[in-house]
Order: sequence, then structure tokens, then C-alpha cells
Amino acid sequence: MKSGFAILIGRSNVGKSTLLNTLVGTKIAATSFRAQMTRDIIHGVLNLPEGQAVFIDTPGIFKDKRSRLTGKLIEKAKEALNGVDIIIYVVDPTREIGDEEKYTYGLIRHLGIPKILVINKSDLPQSQRAYQKDYEKWSGDFEAVFSLSALKNSHVEPLRQKVIELLPEGQAMYDGQQITNVNDYFWTAEIIREKVFSVFDKEVPYAITVEVDNIEEKPDIFVISARILTDQERYKKIIIGKGGKKIKEIGQMARRELEQALNRKVFLELEVKVDTHWVERI
Repeated sequence: MKSGFAILIGRSNVGKSTLLNTLVGTKIAATSFRAQMTRDIIHGVLNLPEGQAVFIDTPGIFKDKRSRLTGKLIEKAKEALNGVDIIIYVVDPTREIGDEEKYTYGLIRHLGIPKILVINKSDLPQSQRAYQKDYEKWSGDFEAVFSLSALKNSHVEPLRQKVIELLPEGQAMYDGQQITNVNDYFWTAEIIREKVFSVFDKEVPYAITVEVDNIEEKPDIFVISARILTDQERYKKIIIGKGGKKIKEIGQMARRELEQALNRKVFLELEVKVDTHWVERI
């Protein structure tokens, strides 16, 4: 059988996490319109009769802002390239080729493993995909080029089949029941963090995270307690909102999605804390 690792790499906010979820067929990675949503190396496992592909989601390459967080995330993305079998470089044709694309292209161009170029967001009108032809000029360095929509699950199947075709022969790395390397605590925290960014636009910076303290499974309900961490008191006040309105909204959105995924009632206890050292724990 075929078996191996296929890494998704590219600048921030091009749709890598959405593509991971679509390729695997279930939501594993949190998604957002905000850059730097992905902060960890997340595996999504695709099992087909022909073999097993383990897709690796990585933090986006983001070079506009220099910070402790940005530097750590770029290093994580670079380290994740070690030992993979296929590189899937995801680009956004609505955005011109900039420093992030050139940096990423430079990281992968000379690596001696199969590379696939994915031009995402094909569901958008042609007029919005103004830079598609610029990316297509890179096609000579790739085994294949696919134009698709991760969001709409359009033209994704040919990519799945190409990945399986390019993978080496080998044994499955995950058993048939496991579809990711993340545990319930991590996944729950990601859902909550996603909802924080859904509720706020630019009022809350990238420097927030979520830590889940406890998940208790009872016969008819999951009881979950979690903390939203930020590095400044003023952001804590924004996240809580007047009369607790915003934290309640975040909790309601997260609870709805968790209940749908878990198929059980969820009691979610959220609090907001100031922690100036949380970036160091990434």
C-alpha cells in the first residue's frame, strides 16, 4: 500500500487549514479569516483503499510583523518540512506574490521530493483571482498544479488521488480509527480560539490563546472548563465585554459547535486571564 506524509505550506490565510479539513472530510483544524490561526503541527489522516496519506497543516509564513510569536511559528513551519514525502504549496490568487511567497518558494524549491502547487479559491470570480497566471508560471517546478476551492470542496478529489499516486510504498502510520494527532483538549481549545476571532475583528490581537483545564464526560453531558489567555489587561476587558456580553457570545458559539461534533450536550465554563508568558509555552 501507499503511505506517507504530505505537508501543506504557504503564507498565512491562504486556506491551508480549510484544505486539510476538506481533504480528510472532517473538521480537525480551526479556521479563521485572521492570519496566524494555525500555531501547531496538525496531522489529518486520509484512508483510501490504495493507501494512507497523512496531511500536515503548518503555521503560515507571515513576515509583515516581527514578534516572538511570528518567529516561533515560522521556525515550526520550517522544521515540519523534515522527513515529509510530498510538499503541497498552497497559494491565494487574489493576492500578489510578495515576501511570504518568495520566502516559502525559496524554502521548498530545491528540495528533492515531489511538490504540488495548489491555487486555492477557485470559487471566486475570475476578476478577483487577478494573480493566478503569475502563480501558474511556477508550474515547471511542480509535479502537478491544481486550481480548486477548499471552502466549497470543488475539484479537490484529483489532488487526493495525485497525493496517493506520489506517496511511496509503506505501512500505515495511523490505525484506521485515528484521524489526527491532536487530543480532545487541544481540539476543544482550537474551537474556542476560533470563536474568539469570529466574535472580534481587529479589537483583539493575535496574542491570545486558549487552554482547556478539564473535560469531564458524564452520561448525558460534557463539562468543559477553559481559560482564554491574553497578555494585557485591556484585552481581557474587551474579551469579557460590558456585562460579560462578549465572553457569553464566544461561549455560546463554541458550545453549539462542540455539541454538534460530540452529539451531546455541553456545559462550557470560560474565564479570561492575563498571562504575559503564554507565547513561551508554544
